[in-house]
Amino acid sequence: MTTKVQDSKRELTQELIDVLTLEKIEEDLFRGQSRNFVGNRVFGGQVLGQALRAASLTTDGRPAHSLHAYFLNAGDIAAPIVYQVDRLRDGRSFVSRQVRAIQYGKLIFTMLVSFAPIEEGLNFQIDMPVVPEPESLKTEQELKKLIAPFLPEKVRANLMRERQVELRPINPTNPFAPVPEAPSRAHWMRVPTRLPDDPSLHQSIIAFSSDFSLMGAGLMPHGVSFMTPSLQAASIDHSMHFHRPARADDWLLYDMEATVTANARGLNFGRMWQNGQLVVSTNQEGLMRLRETEQK
Repeated sequence: MTTKVQDSKRELTQELIDVLTLEKIEEDLFRGQSRNFVGNRVFGGQVLGQALRAASLTTDGRPAHSLHAYFLNAGDIAAPIVYQVDRLRDGRSFVSRQVRAIQYGKLIFTMLVSFAPIEEGLNFQIDMPVVPEPESLKTEQELKKLIAPFLPEKVRANLMRERQVELRPINPTNPFAPVPEAPSRAHWMRVPTRLPDDPSLHQSIIAFSSDFSLMGAGLMPHGVSFMTPSLQAASIDHSMHFHRPARADDWLLYDMEATVTANARGLNFGRMWQNGQLVVSTNQEGLMRLRETEQK
């Protein structure tokens, strides 16, 4: 890897850390800044990561084990987001928090999150899927370069923006020419440079990354992608369960599937694996509406 590429990756990683570094306004009240990750609207993963980070700053350092969130209104990347944390319970084992994200005086997001210490006990998991190793796969950026020459210049510029998290799809498809297929997808992902040994930061980055591609699984049976002009798509809710400690700067396999689309919504599930262990489970319901089918 050349020095220039290494510097670029470090800059992207630092940008992500900066986004998840919140300003403390007063007790249990924090301010976060936004970046243009997906367009003029705030990326859902950014709010997930910042809200989890805000909640963790009010605890004694024990890790999160679950979160349940609702996206209520679109956020504006041009304005900061205020995170208000309510301390619901501080028990011997479990600590519970509610986080409300506010912008322009309006609630845009709410989340319940629970924290618990690591404990020994019963231990079981399903088998990890058998997939190619990440080093044998093209990066998302390399795949985008293959289709970029065939796209209009404005579309090409947005497409070629590099993510802060490196993705390596298992079975890549062309989002500009989708075809109906089984609702199952997977990619390897990691932050490509070393992160501080801060479990809260790693969980927040994993939460940030969990929103990439998850809703797309529900679009696959319909031959639709996020690049389909008539598609209106948005996350409605999102939940995560953290089963074991995980690092965001080591390869995570994100295995995703959808079980149903109905009433202009789709239900999507995900599992994250690291070093053969199931470390995180996710699910998300998303709005999946084709504008030409909207009723007047």
